[in-house]
Amino acid sequence: MASRDDADAIRGFVDNYEVQGFEHIIDEGGVIWERYGVVSQPAFAFINDDGTVETNIGAMGLEGLTEAAEALKAT
Repeated sequence: MASRDDADAIRGFVDNYEVQGFEHIIDEGGVIWERYGVVSQPAFAFINDDGTVETNIGAMGLEGLTEAAEALKAT
């Protein structure tokens, strides 16, 4: 979810880094970022079935994302 920039810059990022394979949402006012404690990119917010949120600021790589997904799946 992109924030803190205008739509053209965000589209440029998507094109430059070739990350068109999934939907991108623009959080123009930063409301969603604030809700999940995101202060910079990259960041990941993982939401459990019970609604608890764990936010990770920084790159995670494939291994880190896989581990986080497996942990969520196990709960």
